[in-house]
Amino acid sequence: MFLALNLSDLIAILIMALIIGGALFYIIKAKRKGVKCIGCPYGKECKNKNSYRDNKTKYS
Repeated sequence: MFLALNLSDLIAILIMALIIGGALFYIIKAKRKGVKCIGCPYGKECKNKNSYRDNKTKYS
């Protein structure tokens, strides 16, 4: 059975594809730069994967 898409469905699919594609591009670019934890503010400076979290719990 043929799936019929109207214009609003097509625009919504294209917008979601652009958002997901942009997020993937950002993640790949950050990983190539050497950022270990992309969401972490200390992503480039962190030597250990869990060191920011460990330091935060030690001092708080």
